[in-house]
Amino acid sequence: MVAPVALMFAAGFFAGGRWQTPVGAQGFTVTIDCGGSSAAQIRTTLYFGLSRQKGSISELEWQLFLRDEVTRRFPEGLTVWQAEGQWLTPAGGIDREQSKVLLLVHADTTEARQSVQTVIQAYRKAFDQQSVLWESSRVCVAS
Repeated sequence: MVAPVALMFAAGFFAGGRWQTPVGAQGFTVTIDCGGSSAAQIRTTLYFGLSRQKGSISELEWQLFLRDEVTRRFPEGLTVWQAEGQWLTPAGGIDREQSKVLLLVHADTTEARQSVQTVIQAYRKAFDQQSVLWESSRVCVAS
C-alpha cells in the first residue's frame, strides 16, 4: 500500500496541492489546497443500472429521469456516459448490466448531499432498483 500513497503524494506535490495526512477513521485523510485560481468542490459519480424485473430502462425513460430529477437539482451541469457493469452473484456467477454513469461537480454542502440522496432514492423507486453506487471525492475546479 506504500506505492499508491507515495504516488498520490507525488501527484499532489506536482499538481501544486498541499496534502496533509492526519490520523483519521481510515488511517489518513487528504486535504487539498486548491490555490488562488481554483475552488474546492466535490465530484460525485453515480452508477445507475438499467435492468429491472419488467425489462430494461429505455433511453426515453432515462432522459426523462435526467431532466426531471437530476437537472433541476444540478442545473450547473453534468456529464453522463454509457457503461457496462459486472458483479459476482451469491451463486458464484458473473452478472452483467448496462448502466449509466452520472458525474456531478458541486459545492460541499448539506443541500447538495441531500440532492444526491434524493436523486438516488427517486431512481430506486421509479425503476425498482436495489441500489445505486455513489462515490465522491474532493477536486479543484479552475475558475
